[in-house]
Amino acid sequence: MIKTILKTLSVIGLALTLVPAFLVFSGTISNDMCKYLMLTGTVLWFLSSPFLEKGTKGV
Repeated sequence: MIKTILKTLSVIGLALTLVPAFLVFSGTISNDMCKYLMLTGTVLWFLSSPFLEKGTKGV
């Protein structure tokens, strides 16, 4: 259950780093809003991603 929540959060964080760039390009959101959303997505990604990698072994 926790792993599913972490995967969902990491996908949301990844989407928040990609989608705002396209929205700024199309003129839907401002540059400041884009920066805020991208920062939020980056923080969310870096907080959730390491816990998903915990069970994998290095090469």
